[in-house]
Amino acid sequence: MTVSTLPSLPLPRLLPRKAASHKGDFGRALLVGGSRGMSGAIGLAGMAALRSGAGLVTLAVPDVCLETVAAFEPSYMTAPLACDEGGRIGYAAEADILRLAAGADCVACGPGLSRAPHLTDLVAGLYEALPQPLVLDADGLNALAALGEACPRAAGPRILTPHPGEFRRLTGEPDTRTSWEDACLQAVALAARRGWVLVLKGHRSLITDGRRVTYNTSGNPGMATGGTGDVLTGVITALVCQGLTPFDAAHLGVYLHGLAGDLAAEQLGQVSLTARDLVAFLPQAFRCTGEEVRRVTGFAPRPDLGTATSES
Repeated sequence: MTVSTLPSLPLPRLLPRKAASHKGDFGRALLVGGSRGMSGAIGLAGMAALRSGAGLVTLAVPDVCLETVAAFEPSYMTAPLACDEGGRIGYAAEADILRLAAGADCVACGPGLSRAPHLTDLVAGLYEALPQPLVLDADGLNALAALGEACPRAAGPRILTPHPGEFRRLTGEPDTRTSWEDACLQAVALAARRGWVLVLKGHRSLITDGRRVTYNTSGNPGMATGGTGDVLTGVITALVCQGLTPFDAAHLGVYLHGLAGDLAAEQLGQVSLTARDLVAFLPQAFRCTGEEVRRVTGFAPRPDLGTATSES
């Protein structure tokens, strides 16, 4: 399998918004993460979820950094969680997270979470118990990797967004010399075996559920900077909240994320790009016309992203 031979499937599309819509129609997102020193990660994910159309967004964070996270953006809500002495979410917080998740259409976990044995147990509990789609990134993935074959059976759909290093940890593959083509083959096989939607992030990110396989045509090297993966987590979570299937949300989310990066780089340059710039350019990415897409990505235009239905 090579990128040049992979299909680029037609992009899913969001339904048009009805005139009488209210915020509940566009879903409730719960994002779990953050820790002392990594408050920005969960804040970026929350801001991206808002800019990607989720009706209500709540960030569940350690109480020690709640005020910092809340100060980033007034449009999302925050919920305090018990924390440990290191400023990380404490083990006792699991019951509160499950209570908050009961009202959510999609849950995300991982941005800024940090690592600790009790957090591995926490992620395992959420992975096993939540019936809603769960998006896992960053230290959420590292926790899952630590479980290895002891990973429990999931109660609902699971979307994982690893970069190559996180993917190697998920597979237990220590060899850093694995080619991109071999990693893609491994990703398809792992997604099929585990029942995951898997986004293998890279120059041409791969999206697969083990049956369908596609690759992304947007994005640029300026996005190789801290926090851009957190933005992707928020985008995918919001698209699930608005009714896209997990595979469709991952497919469209990766594309919009990269397109926002291309639009930002066109105006700001690649060197100076930051993750917050992606959040700022998401509205333009959602509204981008075909010829604008051709100009900034170098690939054939895609249909307007704001109308029509999701095709699964």
